[in-house]
Amino acid sequence: MEDLLRRVAETGDRQAFSEIYAHFAPRIKGFLMRGGASAEEAEDLAQDSMVKILRKAKLFDPAKASASTWIFTIARNARIDAIRRAGKPPLDPEDPALVPEEAPRADHQCELNERNERIRVAFGSLPPDQMEVMKLHFYEDEPHSVIAERLGLPLGTVKSRLRLAFEKVRKEIGDLS
Repeated sequence: MEDLLRRVAETGDRQAFSEIYAHFAPRIKGFLMRGGASAEEAEDLAQDSMVKILRKAKLFDPAKASASTWIFTIARNARIDAIRRAGKPPLDPEDPALVPEEAPRADHQCELNERNERIRVAFGSLPPDQMEVMKLHFYEDEPHSVIAERLGLPLGTVKSRLRLAFEKVRKEIGDLS
């Protein structure tokens, strides 16, 4: 059998594959049925296995396993894959997780862009000491005490700078709704 597989791998020899098929297809079907597959399922899996054997013949290495071991491993893996697929529930096309979000309307996107620009300008106008504290707090997610330690500032100063920055941003942005 190793010689037949080698001929299939090297030259795509149809006669060699026919011999492999005639020998192994019924044995694979019986093997799968003994493993719990119905006759119909075993037939389908045997056919799939034989197609995989044809396609993967170049991967066969006689130093690692005999031809029959390699072929029955492909059949066993096909059965395992079928069992896994059968255990998964079918996809519900109405599942909210599978329904794509609607693209935002153009007017809504313009409003978002304007809002984001106002926020960017407001943050850009903060004094450097307030901006530094804001970055550490919001971008690096540092607590007040860590910011105070890192900058060598009293905790009250950190809190004051954050409060002043919020007030300034709120004043410059105004109502965003």
